[in-house]
Amino acid sequence: MNDFFKNKVVAITGGSEGIGKALIDALIPLGAKVATCGRNQDKLYSLQVQYSGHLLHAIVADVSVYSECENFISSTIDTFGGIDILINNAGVSMRSLLKDVDIDVIRKVMDINFFGTVNCTKLALNSIIERKGTIVGISSIAGYRGLPGRSGYSASKFAVNGWLEAVRTELLDEGVNVMWVCPGFTKSNIRNAALNNKGKSQGESPLREATLMSPERCAAHIIKAIAKRKRTLVLTFQGKRTVFMNKLFPSLTDRLTRNFFYKNKELMK
Repeated sequence: MNDFFKNKVVAITGGSEGIGKALIDALIPLGAKVATCGRNQDKLYSLQVQYSGHLLHAIVADVSVYSECENFISSTIDTFGGIDILINNAGVSMRSLLKDVDIDVIRKVMDINFFGTVNCTKLALNSIIERKGTIVGISSIAGYRGLPGRSGYSASKFAVNGWLEAVRTELLDEGVNVMWVCPGFTKSNIRNAALNNKGKSQGESPLREATLMSPERCAAHIIKAIAKRKRTLVLTFQGKRTVFMNKLFPSLTDRLTRNFFYKNKELMK
């Protein structure tokens, strides 16, 4: 990577914790100028205190609201003069069977995960094209393989993957790289904050977090892939195996996926 990120302007949505925070922690020492947004003002303030004196721009914004995305992107361009790299990281998960879930929960997940990516990318596009930069979407293995109890989340990530693939094709002759990243299971607050069937935070993770990839390691892989201008990045052995199996043996993968998510015939929530 060497000096690849030196003086590059990197805009990261959802940067107050998890993978987004790990990306900021890794990019600032590399000389990047970083802008981020999130919904939690206290966490953003802590981030600003941590990097006081460094080139960090942080504002409160909900990516599902177009006007707030507009404020984030325009203030970033005003602060730093443009955007070289946009990392669409903000996201929310859900855990509920379709028969139990309120439709508004699925709509909320789509608004944040998919339309949040659309909003910020559309607003930053001219600057990124001008700088022949990079657009990144932090997607999920759920964008390749639908997961039971996470139908809205899977739909949003399938949408992100397909949309970014279309945008990548549109921009092939513009010198812009478009990449989507599927981290697999990573230690993150996204599961603790996952929405239940009524749209409230679940408040706990069903997985053994200690066994999962750390956000720091995930961020390191993403940064390396951005520097190499990769097309896609699928992380973790389990993630790669799932994508491979789903492509070649979809019916078998249906059964294996169900067995993984159902314990004693009850959905793992």
